[in-house]
Amino acid sequence: MSKRIPGWPSSAEPLRRLRLRRDGHAIAVTIAGPSAAPAVVLLHGGPGSASQPGMLALFDLTRTRVIFVDQRGAGASSPRGTLRGNRTDRLIDDLEAIRRALGIARWGVVGGSWGAALALAYASRHPGSVRGVVLRGLFLTSRHEVRSLFVTSRSRAPRAWRRLRSAAGCTRASALLAACTRRLQPGAAYAKQREVALAWRAFEDAVLASSRPGRAMKARARRANEPKAVHALIAKYRIQSHYLMHDCWLGERRLLACARSAERAGVPIFAVHGTRDPVCPVHNAERLARAAPRAHIARVPGGHLASDTALKHALAHAVQAMLARADDENCGTPGPASGKA
Repeated sequence: MSKRIPGWPSSAEPLRRLRLRRDGHAIAVTIAGPSAAPAVVLLHGGPGSASQPGMLALFDLTRTRVIFVDQRGAGASSPRGTLRGNRTDRLIDDLEAIRRALGIARWGVVGGSWGAALALAYASRHPGSVRGVVLRGLFLTSRHEVRSLFVTSRSRAPRAWRRLRSAAGCTRASALLAACTRRLQPGAAYAKQREVALAWRAFEDAVLASSRPGRAMKARARRANEPKAVHALIAKYRIQSHYLMHDCWLGERRLLACARSAERAGVPIFAVHGTRDPVCPVHNAERLARAAPRAHIARVPGGHLASDTALKHALAHAVQAMLARADDENCGTPGPASGKA
């Protein structure tokens, strides 16, 4: 039965939410659109973030069934912020269990940043379950990218970076991620966890704002000071640091091998990347193109976030192209020519 879900736009109705219980986790799933329509699953970034209702704007909800999944410990999933059994292979297993539970034969997979990496890893493991993948701002889970975020990006936001280093009690830039991870561990003093989470959020916002107007970033940071939001931030960055410390159990070489494997298995790949992305460098698109030469890749004048106007339009186009190609293949007619856009 449809209902209003707090934080989700009324235009998104009918909505329904279910929770899939798996080895001590309750995975939150939100579904919009008709049950008989082609399905698309959305994979949020982070790791540790949450589903973004604004992504519904990419879809015609009269013709598409959209499934949002809050990954283990993130968003509305519980227990929030837990690290037990929280790693990439379990997230992939969760997605496949959700697909089966919903009775979906094949679905499109759309992911941004970390969600794009997870989409490729899932498509490589279960190509028969995937109609196609759409990637936004691909994160290659490389140590170079992580170092760039915690060390090199200090030049983009020096004051916010110094605040984060101070909150983490870190004296060496190269040890900043490890220091944040220690302060965010379950059982650590709440005051220290809060300080690191707020400082990390401010640094992240400042880095993102370096490629877009900063007003929205500042407003979001102010809301983050509310107690409920602080608990959510602690959970988010605890999970994110946990994944980054382990190269997300992937790493660049393995992830690109996933892209190669998925393409060889016949999974269409569409990717959109901002040329001003301050988090995931645009040359990640070139690396993807070498691994999956038939991928459709669009480079647009934008940053990292899906709310960026240029990225939003290109992403909507890529989603439509992915669904159209899947429909053509289901009808037995040739799809559009492969290549890079």
